[in-house]
Amino acid sequence: MIVLKPRQPAPELNVDTLQGSWSLNDQKPKNFNMLVFYRGLHCPICSKYIGELDKLAEDFAESGVSILALSSDGKERAQQAYENWGLKKLNLGYDVSVEQAQAWGLHRSAGRGKTSAGIEEPAEFSEPGLFLTRPDNTLYWGQISTMPFARPHFRDILGALGFVLANDYPARGELV
Repeated sequence: MIVLKPRQPAPELNVDTLQGSWSLNDQKPKNFNMLVFYRGLHCPICSKYIGELDKLAEDFAESGVSILALSSDGKERAQQAYENWGLKKLNLGYDVSVEQAQAWGLHRSAGRGKTSAGIEEPAEFSEPGLFLTRPDNTLYWGQISTMPFARPHFRDILGALGFVLANDYPARGELV
């Protein structure tokens, strides 16, 4: 299992999105890139979580944060999630490979049939992760989970970013 360390270069990330090709190296946010790895269309918690992020996308943009939500779902399922979840502002990445998920330290799970949303889980998929990278593509903050539950609240992240930016708060957890 790879453990990413703050203040170190983030893994390379190149993915297809509903808006075209996307590369982390090409992103030039004012303050941070926020990568939100979600489980996929089948996850009812992701629907609410990514929906909340969509509602706050402009607030993040005002804080100088560029957002990409992404999963191992294929293009069709990503498009279906975008439409079914009523998203309007987010760009969704798709086809995150096993190797990409592993490079970011994400946990992987095997599908177990239909979820409570009535949608079949893929044979394999990644569990949630959320990462903030600086414009120089070093990791500022990371959170990964083995479960779909108890994810960081986006309003809390916005509040923390206000403090971080006002106080030039350094990335923590950098010691080996």
